[in-house]
Parts: sequence; structure tokens; C-alpha cells
Amino acid sequence: MAFVTKLSFQSGDRDALESLVTDIKRMVERKGAECKGPHSAPPERLTVPQYRTLAPGDQFPAWDYTTYTRRMEIHGNDEVARRVGHMDFPDHVHVEIEVDRKKPMGHRKD
Repeated sequence: MAFVTKLSFQSGDRDALESLVTDIKRMVERKGAECKGPHSAPPERLTVPQYRTLAPGDQFPAWDYTTYTRRMEIHGNDEVARRVGHMDFPDHVHVEIEVDRKKPMGHRKD
């Protein structure tokens, strides 16, 4: 059975995110695995209210920031996917890893 490792990266620092995703893609391709992506999602603009006290009312100006998202998939090479999954990622990049098991065509569904 083949495995598909789906990676999702999110950060407020676009340059650091691009650098990390580019490095991972190069490493995956150098090891001979199939890599799809990185795919970009539109930047997301977030606004967070900031209160001076715990009670509603007096506020500081709202905190505005943008987050950037990239998604990649590694197909079939379990060793490369394992290596990526055990990497030390920067603190300012949020990483989600999802592993799907793909059955070959014609495989019985027992």
C-alpha cells in the first residue's frame, strides 16, 4: 500500500515560509520522492481586539496581521515522509501533517 503525506504550513512571515517550503521540496525531490506542490492559499487577514482590562469596554487598537498558507503532498516514499515529519520546524511556522493510506486499484474492500 502506498502512503500520501499531506503537509500544511502556516505563518505570518511569508519569506520564512517560502524558504522552508522550498527547502523541503528540494530535499524530497533529491531523495527521489514525488512531491506535489507547494500550493498557495490566498493570504488571510485577521483582526484581534485587545482590551485594557478583563471587562469589556476600554480597548487598545485592534491587532491586525496576515497569515500565509502552503500545502504539499509527498507520494509513495515513506522514508522521506518520515524524515520530513521528524524535522525541527521554526517556532513561527505552524505545521500540520496528515498521512493517508492509498490502496491500489482493484483492491478488495474487506
